[in-house]
Amino acid sequence: MAASCVAVLALSLSLPLLLLIAWKRWRRGRTARHAVVVVLGDVGRSPRMQYHALSLTKCGFSVTLLGFCMKKRVFFDHNPPGLPAIAVCWFVACLCGTKLVIDWHNYGYSIMGLVHGPSHCLVLLAKWYEKLFGRLSHLNLCVTSEMREDLAENWGIKAVTVYDKPASFFKETPLDLQHRLFMKLGRTYPALRASSDPLDPTTERSAFTERDANSGMVTRLRGRPALLVSSTSWTEDEDFSILLAALEKFEQLILNGESLPSLVCVITGKGPLKEHYSHLIGQKHLQHIRVCTPWLEAEDYPLLLGSADLGVCLHKSSSGLDLPMKVVDMFGCCLPVCAVNFRCLHELVKHEENGLVFEDAEELAAQLQMLFSKFPDPAGKLNQFRKNLRESKQLRWDESWKQIVLPLLVDT
Repeated sequence: MAASCVAVLALSLSLPLLLLIAWKRWRRGRTARHAVVVVLGDVGRSPRMQYHALSLTKCGFSVTLLGFCMKKRVFFDHNPPGLPAIAVCWFVACLCGTKLVIDWHNYGYSIMGLVHGPSHCLVLLAKWYEKLFGRLSHLNLCVTSEMREDLAENWGIKAVTVYDKPASFFKETPLDLQHRLFMKLGRTYPALRASSDPLDPTTERSAFTERDANSGMVTRLRGRPALLVSSTSWTEDEDFSILLAALEKFEQLILNGESLPSLVCVITGKGPLKEHYSHLIGQKHLQHIRVCTPWLEAEDYPLLLGSADLGVCLHKSSSGLDLPMKVVDMFGCCLPVCAVNFRCLHELVKHEENGLVFEDAEELAAQLQMLFSKFPDPAGKLNQFRKNLRESKQLRWDESWKQIVLPLLVDT
């Protein structure tokens, strides 16, 4: 019911705005290249749509952005939801005599199915709607090759695969910036604070680093804990009980005498299930593992990924056809990843090359044990994965967009 109300509200807000844009564009003529990026929801939580708008601007387009501004750091948000955005955009495109481009991140009906069940009447209606109006677009982009094939075979829609790529600011974080970040976050989150005070009271120390008071040099602490990070929207398509169970198994290995480091696990993000999992975390009595669940400022998130030792992804696509953007960002920071397996994950995570794929908590615990044994061994598997990521020289978003998307827009 809440989702329906949001959809109706979005329609009532979007249609007048889009009509206003159409009228203004008609008034000034159509000599300039103009793109309208439409986003339903909080516009700060869809990097892919942010990147589209920025790339269009860099390539000389006049860009109008429609979306809801709900939080600091915002640009735009994901689509889905496509109900009613696709129909509204198609209608306005017809009025303007212009083209409609849909970027398929996922299927909206499959996300609704997580809550209501796949056979619910609203889910079936949403599927019919997406299939009908999706065919009215002039150009379709999608995030995986398997989605491209599914759109062609089951929806009669021809799409072009545009893989998510990291922005240029996702990169390894220099040690001095790591220290600054840890000191800043440590003021709010005790898990990132030093477990003991330095002998020199003027020395700054975090859980992982310290800065010499005289030289200003930052070094990593001997015997420091390993930093494990994950990010989430705390929704039904991510089961964090898998990670919590794996952490408990890892803790037991340490208690049994295994040579393993302590862990600091940072899980970032906001969402409906955060309170539920925060309660579960609070019930755990872990001696060697500290967990915190911060909401980070936009500029701190890439710094955290670039400072971490390992990323963990628990995203399971509702359709099985999209890929987790968080892993793209982690790879941009040369951060190896352990990711839960699903249908098209192989298009991003290469098992035993840039990370590991697991099926359940027991397998994840075994992977953590293997990766962190003799930590921080420079010859270990973890550093080999990082080396592979550095040498892969992956394309960044801007380069990829100019190669794939820009020619398609020029041709339309």
